[in-house]
Amino acid sequence: MKKSTLTWTVLMILVVAGTMAIVPDLVLGHCQIPCGIYDDPARVASLYEDATTIEKSITEIIALNDKTDVQSRNQLIRWVNNKDEHAAKIITLVSEYFLAQRIKPVAPEDDGYAAYLQELAEHHAVIVAAMQTKQHADTEYVAKLRAAIDAIAPYYASE
Repeated sequence: MKKSTLTWTVLMILVVAGTMAIVPDLVLGHCQIPCGIYDDPARVASLYEDATTIEKSITEIIALNDKTDVQSRNQLIRWVNNKDEHAAKIITLVSEYFLAQRIKPVAPEDDGYAAYLQELAEHHAVIVAAMQTKQHADTEYVAKLRAAIDAIAPYYASE
């Protein structure tokens, strides 16, 4: 193997290993091959857990809003980042797991097409609601997010 090829290979291994250490969620995410191993109720539970975390973050942001000391400002920024990270987790989960792997396409001429469109719209509503929690620091948007999650939860209830 040429020296430059070996150097490139080692560099790529270090980059991938570094990415795994910095962003473990990328490595631990559900596969997209598809493996057929699904735990839909657990995924729905994680949506609710993320919504609760967003709500807690907003509560803390509001509590810290009028404080001007450096430590409070630092904590406020951390709560904003936390809120946005959990909203992003919801968006990713709905997009990459539910929409990409669990909802099966139905042709317009087939029976069930209207139900398919409804299911898509309900999942899209979760994504939009999560996005709105990133844009606002108001628990009213968390309530909308929970209502959107409530609308898709029955699709994934344990049997």
